[in-house]
Amino acid sequence: MLTGKDKKKLRSIAQTKKALFQIGKDGVTYNMIQTISDSLEAHEIVKISVLKTCPVEVHEAALDIASGTRSEIVQEIGHTIILYRRSKENKLGM
Repeated sequence: MLTGKDKKKLRSIAQTKKALFQIGKDGVTYNMIQTISDSLEAHEIVKISVLKTCPVEVHEAALDIASGTRSEIVQEIGHTIILYRRSKENKLGM
């Protein structure tokens, strides 16, 4: 479980990063969840952009992806989701 201090640090790290994934008209798919999970293992923090054509709301998409990848939601702001999962090998220092 992330504390407020942890989330603040992760938000500052994510601010300089670009979104690695976009969720569009297909919504959240199994393959997307697997790819995001692999990316979380490599980077620990992932920024996702939800396009206006996405059939589900941003919060619902965030919950689906977080549960599918076993990650934590750091922030949802506008159409952007930031997720964090501690990596077994590539640590950010959290």
